[in-house]
Amino acid sequence: MNKPKKIPLRKCVATNEQYPKKEMFRIVRTPLGSVEIDEVGKMNGRGAYLSKTKKAIEIAKKKKILDKHLEVAVPDEIYERLLKMLGDSID
Repeated sequence: MNKPKKIPLRKCVATNEQYPKKEMFRIVRTPLGSVEIDEVGKMNGRGAYLSKTKKAIEIAKKKKILDKHLEVAVPDEIYERLLKMLGDSID
């Protein structure tokens, strides 16, 4: 009898909803203080998770939620790259 594999859930910092880790963006403040989008989920540094929705990205940008979680100013370019990865652009 195999136990079903546990799916790691993470909470979106913008919407406070839980999703499987694979369905989220991980944004990381590296030990050097730069902000990166962690596409493999293995980068060193302080991470925050955002669900892969335009709504979550817009909320995070408007309320500066990532800035608070990562304790550093997140450049607009990060949000633009997230939207591009979604296949969307800022209107």
